[in-house]
Amino acid sequence: MRGLRRYAAVMAAPHVSGLVTSSLISRAPIGLEALALVLTMRELGWSYGAAGGVAAALAVGVALAGPLAARVVDRLGARRVIVPLALLHAAAIGAFVVLGESGARPLLLAPLAALSGASFPPVAGVLRAIWPDLLGERHDLLAAAYALDAVLVELIFTLGPLLVALLAAISEPQWALIASGALVVGGSIAFVLAEPVRGYAPGVSHGHDTGGWLGALRSPGVRTLALVMVPIGFCIGAIEITFPAFGEDAGSRALGGPLLAVWSAGSAIGGLIYGARASAQAPARAFVALTATLPLVTLPLAIGSSFATMVPLAVLAGLAIAPLITAANQLIGDIAPRGALTEAYIWPLTALVAGVALGNGASGAIIEHASWRAAFVVAAAVAGMGILIAHARRATLTVPQTVASVPTA
Repeated sequence: MRGLRRYAAVMAAPHVSGLVTSSLISRAPIGLEALALVLTMRELGWSYGAAGGVAAALAVGVALAGPLAARVVDRLGARRVIVPLALLHAAAIGAFVVLGESGARPLLLAPLAALSGASFPPVAGVLRAIWPDLLGERHDLLAAAYALDAVLVELIFTLGPLLVALLAAISEPQWALIASGALVVGGSIAFVLAEPVRGYAPGVSHGHDTGGWLGALRSPGVRTLALVMVPIGFCIGAIEITFPAFGEDAGSRALGGPLLAVWSAGSAIGGLIYGARASAQAPARAFVALTATLPLVTLPLAIGSSFATMVPLAVLAGLAIAPLITAANQLIGDIAPRGALTEAYIWPLTALVAGVALGNGASGAIIEHASWRAAFVVAAAVAGMGILIAHARRATLTVPQTVASVPTA
């Protein structure tokens, strides 16, 4: 089965279309909140340094709380965790908007951003963990399923910035934050009501090994993926902040939204190509190779001179992202403790978001004290660290993992 037929077969599987739709709605804030926070802070009169710091706080919240939330899901079940977190997320975002409008300083707004990040429901981890069950015996479709998931997330990152830019142009970016709270609550409720999710609790219902106190990090391969994703996330986070800065230099900071959308579209194109052609037998080799591609396609962003010239460079810069994440997700199902699957899928995402936080904060400072071009150069340079880590630890991704004892590597 080749090309688009793989994706059609995935979507035709029972429950998949409803789960994909509800998960996309609940994950929509991931694609719009960072930019909406930056534009909101600028609208309120704060500097890019302050805006980047608040966006970084959002990402730090995700990074610190994501694995814990996923571990609780593995032990208690998705229904008892996801909806309460969604409600807390909406409340934190609402408080941010109200206090921001009342003149609160960044030192007060940053903790609210961190709380909203910490309360993102781990919907992505649950969906990725149940893909093998959704597809049954069709293991040949797993690469396409993970690629489809990555591409649909890129759709979020494509439409999210466009929505933020539209609302910023016709009204205020604060409305994008309000919309995100409503989306995460509605999508999360629909997601947990689906039959494959209602009874999901792998550490309890199936009696699988949960990995002990280390959880999914008991696997050396999961640790490798997490380590590699930090510099990858830094690159992504730096680009998120630097595109609006480039847009402001080119005439309007709102141009950052369309550029982020084009960048995400490039990632979606790369993901579709990868999923249509990827083999189920060599995700480790693909993952290591893709880490080498990202800095090479990011560096040309520094030579953009206008919106028209930046658009194709943004497409190029996005091409490696979804394939890289897809290859990582392919690997996790083979290297993680069976009872810690949700947590295992969250750790690379958490590491990615931690890197995004670092990239958000660092790029804001670089833009303030140097230039947006320098921020792109630094983003590419840090992404290059992922190559070194992936190559040095590649054996942990290919050698069968033993999780019965705690390794020291």
